[in-house]
Amino acid sequence: MGMERDIARVIREQGPLTGSELLETIHADMFLVWRHCMLSRDLSIQTIGPRYLRLDRRIEGFARLSPSILREFLTYSVIGLAEDPDATFQRGGEIRLHIEQVTRSKSELAYGIFSAVADRLENRDLLGRHACIMIAGDVVYNMAHDVPRPERSTHKLVRGSDMDIVVVVDDLFPKDVMEELDAMIYAEKQSLLMTPHLREEIDYVVKDMARVREQIRFDTFKHMVACKILDEGALLYGSEDLFCTIKELLRGKGITQRLNTLENQARLFRREAEEYLLSADPQKIREEYQYLFYPAEESEEFE
Repeated sequence: MGMERDIARVIREQGPLTGSELLETIHADMFLVWRHCMLSRDLSIQTIGPRYLRLDRRIEGFARLSPSILREFLTYSVIGLAEDPDATFQRGGEIRLHIEQVTRSKSELAYGIFSAVADRLENRDLLGRHACIMIAGDVVYNMAHDVPRPERSTHKLVRGSDMDIVVVVDDLFPKDVMEELDAMIYAEKQSLLMTPHLREEIDYVVKDMARVREQIRFDTFKHMVACKILDEGALLYGSEDLFCTIKELLRGKGITQRLNTLENQARLFRREAEEYLLSADPQKIREEYQYLFYPAEESEEFE
C-alpha cells in the first residue's frame, strides 16, 4: 500500500500524469508502478489511442498488440485520481492533441523527403506512374510519439517513433533507377539521423512487385511482417493505381482477412497477458515472462 499512497500523493500535488512522468517522480520499478496503478481503486487510468496488430517471434502464433503494455503505460496513458475524473480527462485531451501534432509533423516530413527525392530523379514521372511510396507504423494509426530512444545501428538518440516507409515499383520500373532511388533514400536516412535539430529515423525498403508477389505467400515470419506492413500502409507519394493494385492483391489472396484474424488473437492474448501480470508473482514475471510486458522490435522487413 505504500507505493499506492506515494502515487496518489504525487498526483494530488502535480495533477494527472503520464506513466513516464510518474516514474520520473517516484523512481520505482516500472512493472510494480504499472501494477499498482492498474489494481488501485483510488486511481484511474485513461488510455489514449487504439491498439493494433504487431508480430513478435517470441509469441506463439506471433500475434500481439502494439503499443506494448509498457509503452502504452509510459506514453499513451494518463494516471489520475478516481475522485477527479474531469482532471484526468482534460490531461488526456492534452496528450492526445500532442500525439496528433507529432504524427502530423512526421507525416509531413516524410512527404517532403520523398518529394525532394522525386525532384532529384532524372525521370520524376517514373515515381508518379510506376512506383508507390507507403508509410506505415505508428504514423498511420495517429499514434506517433517523440519520446527519445536509441536508433538500432548507431545507438544515437532519435525523436520517438520512426517513419516506416515501403517503396514498391512495378514491373516496368528500370532496375538501375530502382538502385539509384534506394541510394538516394539511404542518403536521406543518414542525413536525418545526423542532423542535430532533426534526429529522426526512417526505416525503409525498396522492392519490386515480384518480391511483393513472393511475400503474399504468407509462409514465413518475414513474409507475414511484410504483408502486415503493406496492409496497414497509407499512400504517401506516387501511383495511386499501383497502391490500389497492392491492396486488392492482399484482399484477393485472403491476406487482409488472415491479418484480421491475427489481430483478434492478439486482443485475446493481450487480455490474458494483463490478467496474468496483475496476479502472478512479480519475481517469476521478471525471470520468465518479461516479453509479456516489454515491447518487441518489428524490424525484419527493413533489414
